[in-house]
Amino acid sequence: MKRNTVLSLTAILALCLALGSCTKERNLTRYVDPTIGTGRGGHVVVGPCCPFGMVKPSPDVQGRNPGWGPVEMPIMGFSQLHVSGTGGSPKYGNVLIMPFSEGMYLMEHPDLRRDEDIRIGYYSTLLERTGIQVEITAAERAALYRISYPEDGGRGLEVDAGFVLKHRNGGGQTNLDGEVTVVSDHEISGFTTSRGGWGGGGPYTVYFHIISDTPIAHSKPLYRQVNLGFGEGRPEVLLKVGISFLCPEQAKANAAQYLPDWDFDGVQQRLMAKWEDLLQRVQISPFASLKHKRMFYTALYHSMLMPSDRTGEWEKTQPDEPYYDDYFTLWDTYRCTLPLITLIDSQREAAIVNSLINIYRYDGFMPDGRSGNCNGSTQGSSNADIVITDAFVKGLKGIDYETGLQAMLKDATVSSEREKKEGRAGLQWYNTIGYIPWWFSHAGSRTVDHCFCDYAISVLADGLGHPDLAEKYREQSHNWRNLFRKDVEVDGVRGFILPRNEDGTWPDEFAVDQDGDSRPDTTFVFRPEQSFRGHWNNFYYEANAFETTLCVPHDIDLLIAEDGGKEEFKRRLDQLFDSGYCDVGNEPSFLTSCLYHWIGRPDLTSDIVARLIDNDFNDGPEGLPGNDDSGAMSSWLAFHLTGLYPFAGTDLYLIHSPQVKRSFYAADGGRRFTIVAKGLSPERRYIRSARLNGKDYPYSTIRHEDIVKGGRLVLTMADKPGKWGEKMYEGQTF
Repeated sequence: MKRNTVLSLTAILALCLALGSCTKERNLTRYVDPTIGTGRGGHVVVGPCCPFGMVKPSPDVQGRNPGWGPVEMPIMGFSQLHVSGTGGSPKYGNVLIMPFSEGMYLMEHPDLRRDEDIRIGYYSTLLERTGIQVEITAAERAALYRISYPEDGGRGLEVDAGFVLKHRNGGGQTNLDGEVTVVSDHEISGFTTSRGGWGGGGPYTVYFHIISDTPIAHSKPLYRQVNLGFGEGRPEVLLKVGISFLCPEQAKANAAQYLPDWDFDGVQQRLMAKWEDLLQRVQISPFASLKHKRMFYTALYHSMLMPSDRTGEWEKTQPDEPYYDDYFTLWDTYRCTLPLITLIDSQREAAIVNSLINIYRYDGFMPDGRSGNCNGSTQGSSNADIVITDAFVKGLKGIDYETGLQAMLKDATVSSEREKKEGRAGLQWYNTIGYIPWWFSHAGSRTVDHCFCDYAISVLADGLGHPDLAEKYREQSHNWRNLFRKDVEVDGVRGFILPRNEDGTWPDEFAVDQDGDSRPDTTFVFRPEQSFRGHWNNFYYEANAFETTLCVPHDIDLLIAEDGGKEEFKRRLDQLFDSGYCDVGNEPSFLTSCLYHWIGRPDLTSDIVARLIDNDFNDGPEGLPGNDDSGAMSSWLAFHLTGLYPFAGTDLYLIHSPQVKRSFYAADGGRRFTIVAKGLSPERRYIRSARLNGKDYPYSTIRHEDIVKGGRLVLTMADKPGKWGEKMYEGQTF
């Protein structure tokens, strides 16, 4: 009898695994490690954050981006605003607090950290010199601190409205004004105004209101800061820190609304529950390796830290109008971060899109990058265009697409006075000669990016019933060919996006800005044998000629034709990867690993993706190959681990070999779309065949609607590739 029972249980377990009904795992937050990406320039924020939260408290080492540094570096304190994964100049670091035991008259109280504990929803450290323990958790618009002072020491607190994060050389942000006022024996209020940092944004003001559960016994005003001393009593002090971009009253209201009690552990548990809800919507097999779980769920976490939800916090909008800030930048995130949010939380993505349209309504242009309520630094083109079209083709509801189209058309036709911060830079050239001449900054990259945004306009215009507009911009989207120089051969590959004069001639010599200060400091003499491993700051952006030439995702079929066919295009891709010209740490190469799909070879995509993940990603501090770029790098990883990758601006996802045997997407927590890789192993890593909902599925892409309605994609793996995936989608011909 016992033996039969064991057999029955075994059979039931096998059936559950076969049906996928036992693949849901609980307590996924335990796999999230916010320190993944803190090394190698990942620049991720380590402090506790809500999904898309406005408040991001974290420790600050001056001169570091975004504030955190190794424990051997002293911290200046803990500020309430940070970005995550951004490069360039540091941003924020506003409203600094720092506990101390002595030094009421000192402006600074730097200290080293010991026993640093960094977890999702929680941060803790012991300050070495003073023995004070600091614990932090957070809500959407307020942070909660639990500070434990030694019983035999003083109990002081620095509140600094003049601190901002700066470059290591002291440049970057500038604090313009600030004030801290002791309102009562339990409350401190104030504001801080700063400017600069990433994107060179204009002045922004942060209001704050701090509430202490312990009476303030005395205070010492200093320049733009106040040092406080707490009276006798228990050694533990709790602080609520509410912030607002609107007014001091709103900062106080945020502290009260988002932290209604003093239950530190309860606040942390509520924050963990918010993250658990989102992580539950995309899962990999419970039997996946611990390394893959840590990489995957941390990647999801990092993908949902920005942009920051500041609805009701911008004076130009109505309280109920969606408003998001901290786009760093859409050029980074349109590719896979925002498509991931679309799958996990489509209502959130719709609010983000509506926010972009609202910024156009009130500020005149949609942003590419934005922080502190100010547009700044367009990296490529008007990439909000792609975000809106992506939402449209995937059927997101509640978006004013007609107004979105008008915003996109303004991007494409009107030059902003701040053309490198909004709209399209070099537009006057692009719209007259069909490309941007080489001497204009990032001319090659901007030209190909403008082409893709033109494609986005054509798709939306066609979908909204404007055929003439659609035709105009579809034709204009081929303009990249004006910079495609066919007579140049490098490493056996012929034809590249290369610098061109405004009169149509091709220069063989041009000045190059080597140090990035916008002043040409050397003359580059072009030779066919010239190595393309570097990039020329005056022409390419975060890429080289090999990579930039492939940045026309809407026109890959045309590029293949220009190359002379599939075999020549394969030679181009092989050379790109085999010679090390591809840098997955920068966004121009994000889609490149999947371009083998266009020649019917998804098996080669699978090889390249696996190689990139093995070489450039892991579950340690150096787990990201460079800046996370607001979750862009993390979302790239998360998608590829499951064997999907979004083709942004379309409703297609590219299918390749997963790194895990089972995963599922439950769009908005609803119907589950499961991906099963039968027989997956290091030896059996190629897709031999596929079945979608029980029917043969020969295509190497899948549509968004097939995922969100739920279903089951079963991939049969083999030791050698077969003919599966020779076509990307139904009706395609090569």
